[in-house]
Amino acid sequence: MSKQVYISADYATDSGDRDVVDVLQTWGSDNYHRVDFIDMSQVSSGSVSNDPDCRPCDLKSEFNRQINASSAVIFVVGDKTASRTAGSSCNRNGSTQAASSCTPYKQNTNGKKSCKVQSTVSAGSDNVGSINSYSYLRHEFEQAKKAKKTIIIVYNSLRNESAWLPSYMNGYEGIARPFWKKNAYENKVGDYDSLKRELGFE
Repeated sequence: MSKQVYISADYATDSGDRDVVDVLQTWGSDNYHRVDFIDMSQVSSGSVSNDPDCRPCDLKSEFNRQINASSAVIFVVGDKTASRTAGSSCNRNGSTQAASSCTPYKQNTNGKKSCKVQSTVSAGSDNVGSINSYSYLRHEFEQAKKAKKTIIIVYNSLRNESAWLPSYMNGYEGIARPFWKKNAYENKVGDYDSLKRELGFE
């Protein structure tokens, strides 16, 4: 039986947590490991990110849909997670369209553009509104809480790094754990057994 699992992480290639994501995706796709999950964050067919005028609110709406379709969300916390602000440029909430602007996705060098949202409506009881000043990472976390998904938090470390947790994760220190461990040969490997238990595969 497969589970649809959403992975939230800092995907920056130079200083992010891509190494953890790569291991997770391997576990979900190879024939050796028994954790059979679909990484919903990688479902990119028809993604709004392909739109040249993709805005933070467009991406956050897509995150909501993907998280809602998942049974669990894995949050990878690294030493820079708390300081990441990508996605927080929107100032439309509580303001008029004419007075609002934001930076289109991956177009920081082009500066801000006027808001394209003419009118706003309630996001409903099960969704965090996509028009907000949250970073992408915080929005994903708030949506997982709102949708009452199973939340799994792993540190990109061999140790518990509670100081790395962003303030919006306060109260979740007790469930966060290191992703990495040392095997019998003292090699650093992902803690596969712990994740399997947390996902309910045992």
